[in-house]
Amino acid sequence: MKARLFLFSILTVFVFFASPVFAGGSKDSVSRSEKLVIYTYDSFISEWGAGPELTRLFEKKTGIKCTMIDAGDGSQILSRVVIEKDNPQADIVLGIDNNQMKAVREAGVFESYKPENADEIIAADLRLADDWLVTPYDWSYFAMVYDTESSVPAPSSLEELANPVYAKKIILMDPRTSTPGMGFVAWTLAVFGNGYEDYWKALKPNILTMAPGWSTGYGLFTSGEAPLVISYTTSPAYHVEYGEGERFQALIFDEGHPLQIEGAAVLKNAPNKDGARLFLDFLISPEAQAVLPLTQWMYPVNTGIKMPDSYRAAPMASSALTVDNDELSAAIENVMGLLAE
Repeated sequence: MKARLFLFSILTVFVFFASPVFAGGSKDSVSRSEKLVIYTYDSFISEWGAGPELTRLFEKKTGIKCTMIDAGDGSQILSRVVIEKDNPQADIVLGIDNNQMKAVREAGVFESYKPENADEIIAADLRLADDWLVTPYDWSYFAMVYDTESSVPAPSSLEELANPVYAKKIILMDPRTSTPGMGFVAWTLAVFGNGYEDYWKALKPNILTMAPGWSTGYGLFTSGEAPLVISYTTSPAYHVEYGEGERFQALIFDEGHPLQIEGAAVLKNAPNKDGARLFLDFLISPEAQAVLPLTQWMYPVNTGIKMPDSYRAAPMASSALTVDNDELSAAIENVMGLLAE
């Protein structure tokens, strides 16, 4: 999930974290090979996200200056590093997920690296690749989050979301740019199989908007624009932790939920490859993983981390759904075509 819920920090955050490397020349005496540049998404580097604290801890531990850059959501990050493959500006990307693994391999811009103690720290079912092309760092289930103070009843399945009572009541994200948006398409594909297009035709009148990313979409939801939004089973923990009660609840459907595992990868031609590897070692360490539950609002992959009490509001799905990456890519294209008609 994507850090603390605030929409208007994005521009400020970008300026705050923008590296001199990207501002027309550095006046810093530190060479590029002694800096670490990470591409990630907006909420990760927001004031309330994991980025600031992880940066502080990593710099303290290693002495390496670490800069995080907002490069969009998962698909946008991947597109950017492909464009820059002959002259990479970053050392690591952070925020790609399990639904993008085929695209990650086809991009050909990353190299495998197995972090220190990875076998002991990360459960086998959370590993994204046997060759460690991508290192997982957090995970959760996608779910519909529901405003219990709304006038509509809580749906109990994906099928019910297509009922007329939910006309213009659902906020989704664009699957071409957003990993939660991609996750929702994967969910419909897993549940309805070849009938997913018929489902989307029925669902279309109920979609208020397809937000470009999670931050915008969830912000619209919490401001009362619609009573249902695609997010995570862990999202309600945020509201409980900050004294907002249990108004927003993640709905558990019997058909199961897609699992999102977020990962980080080292660029093949990274200017600071040694620093990038050190960061991946650090990212799965107890010190770094303990930061994630109350900033990312996701589960850490390090199995030794004690979860905050607010996670009592984060229900577990009965089963995890997965789909083939090729089938998902085709489904995304078809869905966006249907919505454009």
